[in-house]
Amino acid sequence: MASRRGALIVLEGVDRAGKTTQGLRLVTALCASGHRAELLRFPERSTEIGKLLSSYLEKKTELEDHSVHLLFSANRWEQFAFSNHRVFCWQNFSLDWCKQPDVGLPKPDLILFLQLQLLDAASRGEFGLERYETGTFQEQVLLCFQQLMSDKNLNWKVVDASKSIEDVHEEIRALSEDAIRNAAQRPLEELWK
Repeated sequence: MASRRGALIVLEGVDRAGKTTQGLRLVTALCASGHRAELLRFPERSTEIGKLLSSYLEKKTELEDHSVHLLFSANRWEQFAFSNHRVFCWQNFSLDWCKQPDVGLPKPDLILFLQLQLLDAASRGEFGLERYETGTFQEQVLLCFQQLMSDKNLNWKVVDASKSIEDVHEEIRALSEDAIRNAAQRPLEELWK
């Protein structure tokens, strides 16, 4: 039997779907119920790579698209997490190419996709300030998520992010508690191996 371990739970969705809000609420709830929990956000903007990505996202610098995708991956390797595989697939990059830099990262035990209509996302605060916060780009993001969600080796669950913050939180908390229980008895796997 595998030794007891924690769970890697990932929140995904279009920009402004509520990932940060729900991530903070989940960590608070898990800690309150006796779990050790930590929130990692990507890009992690405090590292040197993260600072470069932040400048790019804030439209202060320009970078070549392939390089940006690889920088997002390098930023994840700095912290070991899963996110942003969707970023450049819409620019005629193959999904396989987009996945390759992240092969070997820890495989998430649960990926929660916060589903939100693009018009609703665009109406949320500060939408459009960063490079990829455009309707056209976010439509492409959704297509890439659909491709990723077809991978039967990953545990995706869809959560309706248009519900109240509390209702979304309760669903995420319940799904996460199940994932934590299930992960405790399984070894940690690597992504896309």
